[in-house]
Amino acid sequence: MSQKFNYREIITKAVCGKGRKFSEATHTISPSHRPSSILGCWIINHKYSADKKGDSVVVQGSYDINVWFSYNKNTKTDVATQTVTYSDVIPLSMQDENILSDEMDVIARAVQQPNTLEATISENGANVDVQVEREFLVECIGETKVAVAVNSDGLLEDFPSAQTADDVSDEEYERLDPNFLHSEFDK
Repeated sequence: MSQKFNYREIITKAVCGKGRKFSEATHTISPSHRPSSILGCWIINHKYSADKKGDSVVVQGSYDINVWFSYNKNTKTDVATQTVTYSDVIPLSMQDENILSDEMDVIARAVQQPNTLEATISENGANVDVQVEREFLVECIGETKVAVAVNSDGLLEDFPSAQTADDVSDEEYERLDPNFLHSEFDK
């Protein structure tokens, strides 16, 4: 066999760009009563979408912040709910320059869903400041060319599947020495 290879170009969809961004934001929630203390804070109903803009991906989304608080000198409780929006610009740290079209599919994943870090009563005493963290991973998928080696002689060797199966008996497994490489590493 001559082992002579030539190359062919294949057009395929592949990941042509990647980026990741961690963000922190502070949101001000205005409850209906002047809070005495914060009893809890949670974030629900996170929704987002992503679009490629130049060398970045813009992730726009919203979520509901719920703040459970006491008021009237800690004698009553209530929950304040507010929907907040955000826009994160995520630069693409890896980009393939060999894309065939500017048309790309964008996939965004929330690696860290919006999460409350801290909720405190603001200095004016009437609002609640909520510190939130979130992190996104984005991928751009587009058409690109890849080169593959083609052997002009066809397959190098074709084995029937019955010949390639490794049938090992229970007895052979029992005789295996799990530490056989340790002596090599100790040299």
